[in-house]
Order: sequence, then C-alpha cells, then structure tokens
Amino acid sequence: MLSRDSHPAVFRQIASPMRSLWHLVLATLVLTGLVACGSATVGGGYNPTTPTNVFEEGLFDQLDSNVVVIASVNLGGPSRNYLKKRESFVDARVQEYLEDAGYEVRAQREFSQRWNNAVLIYGDPIDPTTSRVNQKSFIQIVQAVRDQLRDQTDIGSIVFTDIIEKDVYYEQGLNRVTRFDGVTRKPAVQGAGSGVTAEFDWSRPVAAATMRIAWFNTELERIFSGEGGMDVTDAVDTRSGTAFVRRRDVLENENHIDEGIAIAFHPIIAMKKWPGNL
Repeated sequence: MLSRDSHPAVFRQIASPMRSLWHLVLATLVLTGLVACGSATVGGGYNPTTPTNVFEEGLFDQLDSNVVVIASVNLGGPSRNYLKKRESFVDARVQEYLEDAGYEVRAQREFSQRWNNAVLIYGDPIDPTTSRVNQKSFIQIVQAVRDQLRDQTDIGSIVFTDIIEKDVYYEQGLNRVTRFDGVTRKPAVQGAGSGVTAEFDWSRPVAAATMRIAWFNTELERIFSGEGGMDVTDAVDTRSGTAFVRRRDVLENENHIDEGIAIAFHPIIAMKKWPGNL
C-alpha cells in the first residue's frame, strides 16, 4: 500500500469531476503536477523558477495499488526527433526512480501492445505530416487501452512522460547561467573554433528540454501533473562564435536528467533539496 504520511501536501488543488478525457488532456497540458514514497539525492538551493506541481490528494487516497505502467506515447504531441531518440533512456530513468520509491513498474509493452492494437481499430491519432494529434481518436484509443489494462492486468495507474522543449534565456553579466523549471544550467559549448566572441548576442533564446509528468488512475482521472527542467539542447557554436546550434549530446547528462525527473515528481515522491521556496 502507498503511504503519504511522510509526504505533506505542499500543493493542493480541489479535484473536480472530469467529464471526459478531452478535459483531462487540456488540463494536463496547461497545468503542472502527483504522490508516492521515496526521495532523490539530486538538487541544490532555492530556484525561483521551480514549478508548482499539482497533486490531487483525494484521488491519490483512493489508489489501492502501487503497480504502474509508463505510457509508450506522449500525452501531448510527439517529441522532436532528436528528443525522441532519448525517450527510452529517460523512461528507464523514470522507471528506476519509481521503483526506488516503492512502486512496481510493469513492462512498457503492457501499454504499447494494447495501444498498437487499438490504433488498428481507431486509426493513428498522429498525423505523420504535421504531427498534429486527432483528439477524438486519441481519446478512444486511451480509453480502449485503459479498459484492457483494468480487465487484464493488475496495473492501477498510468504515467505519461513527455519531453517538451521551450525557449529559455541566459542571464546577463559574468555569471552566464539559465534557470528554468527548477534547474540551473551553464552554457554548453560545441565546435573547434576559438571560443565565444565579445559580440555574441546572449539575449537570444536558447532551446531547453523539460520533463512533463502526467499520472492517471484507471478512471482516467489525473492525480498528479508536474514539470522539471533537464538540460539545454542548444550549444554555443565556437566555429562561428556568434550563434547557437543543436547539441550533438542532447540529454546525455544522466545527473541533469535525474534532477529534472526528481523535480517533476515532487511532492508525490518527495525530493531531497527540492529547490522550491518552502
């Protein structure tokens, strides 16, 4: 059984009835925040960009199983190709984090096989040309997968792990760092040139990857959603000395990934040295 005695509800949001998964999807894409047991060993001091994750305590209290499965698809649109290549590695880190917190994580094929079978019936909800999501078929497929998981397995909840990308900015001055979604990152440098020129425009945006978690019970009610920053995906191009380029080592820093995961799961899994302002 799960226990929340050691995990105070730092953030609470009153659960409201969910009329459809469509409302759920919209809410999850807009909000950020879920509960468990365990702790992380990553993280540092206070960071004002730390997100306020959403924890539906009442729904969590109703869970009678600690068996979960990590969805093999995004709740939102598909990740960009260079992020998609790292999804399996990131999901493996999420699985280890959940298991360390006391959850039983079933093989992802329990979800993916049922998803693929449902796609044959309802059609692929992702337009291969535009990557847009057909919400009607997406909802039908998710509901079909949920029904089979509930009837055929002991899985009690589903965790979606979307890697999203957003624009962030480096701070001006001598201390060139960027802070986003609870983490602090220094500029990455790439290329064989002589370095960054004095004319480099540090005010331009740089791309960064963030972990977005959405956790649902078998009624497809959201019990938690959260975000945690992982790493910048652009680097300073030392060949030109004046521009950012896509990094060759996108999401290869395991410590940065683990820190983002820990922030994204707080407070459902309490994070040591959580960077929020308590």
